[in-house]
Formats: sequence, structure tokens, C-alpha cells
Amino acid sequence: MANITRGFTGRRRAPDPAVPPGQYLTDDFPVLSAGPTPRVDLDEWRFSVRTEKGFTTTWTWSDLLALPQEEVHTDIHCVTRWSKLGTSWRGVSLDTIMAAVDSDFAYAMVHCYGGYTTNVPMADLLGGQAWIAHEFDGRALEPVHGGPARLLVPHLYFWKSAKWVRGLVMQKKDAPGFWEQNGYHRHGDPWREERYA
Repeated sequence: MANITRGFTGRRRAPDPAVPPGQYLTDDFPVLSAGPTPRVDLDEWRFSVRTEKGFTTTWTWSDLLALPQEEVHTDIHCVTRWSKLGTSWRGVSLDTIMAAVDSDFAYAMVHCYGGYTTNVPMADLLGGQAWIAHEFDGRALEPVHGGPARLLVPHLYFWKSAKWVRGLVMQKKDAPGFWEQNGYHRHGDPWREERYA
């Protein structure tokens, strides 16, 4: 059962070119999760990428913070129809992460603490489009919003910005993750309303 922030209400407004079709603007940051919120100790946190050759590259929390950090200002759009404009994040670009990895595969399965998975094409993770985010609005990312770190892929529906991220497994072919196996679209472009399969 999904957990939803109490008191959340979307508001209908005049059409806005920054808002994809079928979305409502909110000033809140709703919390939706498929299960309990994992609590990950920073000393035990790891992010890893496993390639098709069987090699795994792993970063600790201190490794992640030592990488070049980027400030990201972006809009986010949830498949449940809320949109939040002008959000501010800090994190590490997936371009930086993948520069240390030797892989030719075109897809990744994103794995998270708590067992959640989602599939994302590498074409949506590279080219300055995705980050491992650990701050929101100048503060450490709260666990309910995916802290200590979540994937941030703002041009796709927000379920693709998987909370509590712990790694990628490279894949030759696209294969559905948790929500995709349960009826969500494999890609998730909000401008095309790719909500459901």
C-alpha cells in the first residue's frame, strides 16, 4: 500500500508550458512509497555498478562526496499527476559515475535499498540528464524522499528517480523493474503521458 502525505491536494491552474499534460502543480513534496522507508547508515551505504563483464565498481559515501558535485535546478513530475516546479538538488552526475565504468550495454536496472528496482535506458542517464542526488533545497535528503541518496532523472516520471539508490546492473536488453512489472510504462516520459503499459 502506498504511503501518501496527509493533507496533499493538487490545484488546477491555467495551462502552463512547464507542466506536462494531465499534471497538477503543487508546492508540497508528496511522499509516496511502496513499502517502509529504509534507514541506511552512511558508514554502510554503497553505490555500485555491475557490468556485463562481471566487474563491479563501488563507491562509499565518502567516495561519492569526493566526486565533482553539481547543483541541479529542475521541475519534477509524478505519475500520480503532481508536478513541482523549480526544485533544487545537489549530487553527482551519472556521467561522472559511468566514466569509471567500462560497459557497452544500452540499459540499466536500478537497484535500491528496500528491494525496489526500475529499468532506465542509458540514453536517459547520460548526457547531463541524471544524478545521484543527496541534497534537496540545501539540506541532506530526508529518508522519506529517498535519502541518503536517490537517483534523479527529472525528464522522466518521478518513479524513475528511484529512492534509496544502491546501484546499477547493466543490461543488454530492456527488462521491466518493480513498477513496470505492475503495469507502469517501461519508459515514463511525462510529456508523452507514458504512465501505464
